[in-house]
Amino acid sequence: MQQPPLAAIKAKELASPHGTRTDNYYWLNQPEDPEVLDYLRAENAYFDQQMAPVKDLEEQLFQEMKGRVLETDESVPVRDNGYYYYARYVAGGEYPLYCRKKDSPDAAEEILLDGNALAEGHAYFAVGGYEVSDDNQLLAYSTDTVSRRLYTVRFKNLATGELYPEEIPNVEGAGVWAADNQTFFYAKKDLETLLPYQVYRHTLGTDPATDVLVYEEPDNTFYTHVGRSKSGKYLQIVLSSSLSSETRYLDAATPTSEFAVFLPREDDHLYEVEDANGAFYVRTNWQAPNFRIVKTPLTATDKTDWQDVIPARDEVFIDQMELFRDYLVLNERKDGLLQLRVIRWQDGKDEYLQFNEVAYTATIGANPEFDTQTLRFHYTSFSTPVSTFDYDMATHQQTLRKEQPVLGDFNKSDYVEERRWVPARDGKRIPVSIVYKKGFAKDGTSPLLQYAYGSYGYSLDPTFSSARLSLLDRGFAYVLCHIRGGQELGRQWFEDGRMLNKLNSFHDFIDCSEYLIQEKYTSADKLFAMGGSAGGLLMGGIINLRPDLYKGVLAAVPFVDVVTTMSDESIPLTTGEYDQWGNPADQPYYEYMLSYSPYDNVRAQAYPNMLVTTGLHDSQVQYYEPAKWVAKLRTLKTDNNLLLLHTDLEAGHGGASGRFQALRDVARQYAFMLLVLGM
Repeated sequence: MQQPPLAAIKAKELASPHGTRTDNYYWLNQPEDPEVLDYLRAENAYFDQQMAPVKDLEEQLFQEMKGRVLETDESVPVRDNGYYYYARYVAGGEYPLYCRKKDSPDAAEEILLDGNALAEGHAYFAVGGYEVSDDNQLLAYSTDTVSRRLYTVRFKNLATGELYPEEIPNVEGAGVWAADNQTFFYAKKDLETLLPYQVYRHTLGTDPATDVLVYEEPDNTFYTHVGRSKSGKYLQIVLSSSLSSETRYLDAATPTSEFAVFLPREDDHLYEVEDANGAFYVRTNWQAPNFRIVKTPLTATDKTDWQDVIPARDEVFIDQMELFRDYLVLNERKDGLLQLRVIRWQDGKDEYLQFNEVAYTATIGANPEFDTQTLRFHYTSFSTPVSTFDYDMATHQQTLRKEQPVLGDFNKSDYVEERRWVPARDGKRIPVSIVYKKGFAKDGTSPLLQYAYGSYGYSLDPTFSSARLSLLDRGFAYVLCHIRGGQELGRQWFEDGRMLNKLNSFHDFIDCSEYLIQEKYTSADKLFAMGGSAGGLLMGGIINLRPDLYKGVLAAVPFVDVVTTMSDESIPLTTGEYDQWGNPADQPYYEYMLSYSPYDNVRAQAYPNMLVTTGLHDSQVQYYEPAKWVAKLRTLKTDNNLLLLHTDLEAGHGGASGRFQALRDVARQYAFMLLVLGM
């Protein structure tokens, strides 16, 4: 098969009040149509044929990556309600065992869930979460064996090991127990849009068909979640969109009572609530774009009763709060980097934990215990494996509990990290994080992989990857660009990369590419770009605007058919994303997204070498978006570069589910780049 497969052209007119478009490949959106599956299999066969020269190299890369992984790894135990909880892997196992020990980390082990046993017979497997009842006797857990993120909840008696007969399908996550150890709340998903929109109350041992509908969200731009406050005192229904949220709460000891609204939703107001020491604490962006912390009495939650605890600051974004009896801990973001700030309630005395690398990630870990002076946090960088620390907030002593082991000859001092600020075309400065191995030549001859995301206010921070060493050790540099659309530089950085400002994300990435070439980190014939999901939209945008800048582009589960997807409310996630891209029913948004939508802007020009990957069961970006995109590119591109589509017929948005199978996805990507470079 020397020639790539060509999808049949079946023109379909897509009419809107603002214009009519012709989509020749709309028909690919039928996942059970034999013709569609035949086309995807033909593309997979073409992929295998074109990658055949590096098949051995791909296997070598996989074995390298796997060889750095400690097969019998174990997480640091977390203390919660008298038990120490942790996950561990067995040799050869793809999935973890979820375990606990009573009273002491040295006590006898109790296995709550065996991921490998549960996954047996399934090509895909994921645990959505698990919750233990207050009396430590009952386990609720959820699993997905399709990769549509539609989870099924089961219940287990931890004293006897018995599984209860009832199963609750199509649930989001795991749900929460009330304080009576019998009542369980969960959020149900719409099977078409996959939006969680209903909250039900279940009584253990009863038929789920009789469960009580507690709440139904009428606005399909909001997501519905259930949770429980850290104190355990309150059950919560959290309703959220990109720009607005609402919390409803109920005393966990009275689960059949009505939920109260903490504060009704308002446009452009996001907030979250926790309770401590007889008051509610709220992280809010009301009159505070970068968020602030306020407190209010348990009996008076209106904004007129709010009092500032941590005021708003223009230069600091409050990312997360963690409440303890004697301390407040904040994850703050300044100059694009995360900081950990510990504040003593008694006198307001505060301190920032100190980190000495130029670019890093420091995050609050799992801290379920309220009455403790120990803070669990995680630290990592491009050259420092994920490290788990306990910090004594009273004595200021810091204890390293674990640094993720990397087998083989890894030495962190062999790698160099840099932090640069790239001038954008409109005068803004874009932070970029860079890593390479010592000896890397800045003379324009070295290969480089440039990565970014730039959407939803989701910030990307420098983290360690043992798999990435296989690129760095072959002479690559890796560059993470913190472009607009993320929240690395605060809320305005996000605002400047969404809706009618979306093109800033594409321009920022391109400006970073030009900077890296200008500064001799690489050249256009050695530069690769990569992004996934909304970062795949970014990839589609940059190759339409500046295809000449890149030797190759890797687009994973890419969101590329923006106008069509955002015009169809039945497609999962569409309605919840109007705040990100706009609603094409409104002409200004229709015209703007049409100006950058990658699928609509494919034209007759030379494109870089491309690897496009997707999953047939993808719940976030439907498989047919990348399939249509590749089909259209095949008919219009004027170059002889590689264009490969790989569809995982068993997986969804996250790719393969097992820890080693996921490495095969990475090995495939790296082998593609090395093939293109002739390495």
